[in-house]
Amino acid sequence: MHSFQSGPVRLAYIDESPTAADRGEPILLVHGFASTHAVNWVFPLWVKTLTGDGRRVIALDNRGHGRSEKLYDPDAYHTGVMAQDALRLLDHLGIERADVMGYSMGARISSWLALHHPDRVRSLVIGGLGIHLVDGVGLPVGIADAMETDRPDLLTDPQQKTFRAFAEATKSDRKALAACIRGSRQVLEPEEVHRIRTPTLICIGTKDDVAGDGHELARLFPNARAVDIPGRDHNKAVGDKVYKQAVLEFLATRG
Repeated sequence: MHSFQSGPVRLAYIDESPTAADRGEPILLVHGFASTHAVNWVFPLWVKTLTGDGRRVIALDNRGHGRSEKLYDPDAYHTGVMAQDALRLLDHLGIERADVMGYSMGARISSWLALHHPDRVRSLVIGGLGIHLVDGVGLPVGIADAMETDRPDLLTDPQQKTFRAFAEATKSDRKALAACIRGSRQVLEPEEVHRIRTPTLICIGTKDDVAGDGHELARLFPNARAVDIPGRDHNKAVGDKVYKQAVLEFLATRG
């Protein structure tokens, strides 16, 4: 992996060249909470799929995650701050404009980037996040408590149990994740979403109980559509073939 400085924070990233004829259209991937670039994008074969489609793929480990620097102040994880990390990565690589795809928390970060820096985002793919972009934030703040408890065996809430187990499986810094879930709970106002004129695709599993409705969110954008990923929940939708095919078709026709 490579690394760069986003202000005082060291962040890790990958930069993979196309394996087919280069379209000259790089894509930036932004992973979700408690995940990493590898778990969200490499292992589910997104990087292979996109490089095989002639695209340069850049994917970072968000601050507090993976091989990036760990921080313990919730204020360090404001969505705008993490969107600035993504922007600085594009600057670091000399990329003026990129397609951007984010999943869950990464979709919130990507939407923030598209709102505040529309000239840098060619198109936007939102995965695992629907109307909760504006109405609630998806994951409950109690996830932070699940990260910090010394008795995970006493957890009863399904989401708390799932994300605690996920964090342990990925050997994450649970204290950093607790700060992240507390600090990254910003929403966009409906009128802000309406200002995002970037071509947008929203993909959500039909069994996702975290994201909120994708079609309801799509109606707030001036140029968006939603795709259902049949039979998939929040975690299993990530690598689904319906999701991948929808994204490839969208990127080929977004204009």
